[in-house]
Amino acid sequence: MIVRLERAVVASKNPDKIAEVELVLSQMGAVGEIVRELDWPDIEETEATLAGNALLKARSVVAATGLAAIADDTGLEVAALDGRPGVHTARYAGPEATYADNLVRLLAEMNGVEDRRAVFRTVIAVVTPSGQEWTTEGVLAGSITHGPRGDGGFGYDPVFEVGDMTLAEMSPEEKSRISHRARALQAMGDLLAGLAGG
Repeated sequence: MIVRLERAVVASKNPDKIAEVELVLSQMGAVGEIVRELDWPDIEETEATLAGNALLKARSVVAATGLAAIADDTGLEVAALDGRPGVHTARYAGPEATYADNLVRLLAEMNGVEDRRAVFRTVIAVVTPSGQEWTTEGVLAGSITHGPRGDGGFGYDPVFEVGDMTLAEMSPEEKSRISHRARALQAMGDLLAGLAGG
């Protein structure tokens, strides 16, 4: 049996990310209620690792809301770019970068590069008001396309190909079955289930 977080908040102001996290969590039954419409101060992601940033966000949101928080940090690691953009994935083209800005920079840097291998890595952190903390990781291997394809998803999804489809060409349900974020969330469910069983 999974340890259920009866009420929790997704520590993000990105509606696309919240929707994706909610979709997976609802399938797992790990959270009773995702509380929306709460506010907290902007959190500057100053840590050098994905896990550090995820924990930083979750702790800050617990402090601001008094509820358990589920946070993630995701990095796109491109082999030919020595693992960049990594922890700077969301702000690769600058602090105010849009999804489109980041894609333009990535594709420009990959212009003429033969090795297109890349991985998406997500770390999920759960922090409770009593101070319990857990992190899990999910990884999805793929490759960078030569141009955007598909209308779904968000972020780098239009240029991240798994098999013969980009993440943006998949339905939300298809993506949630294989995505790095889904894998990290499923691992968190397994971890909490193990705690419950122990």
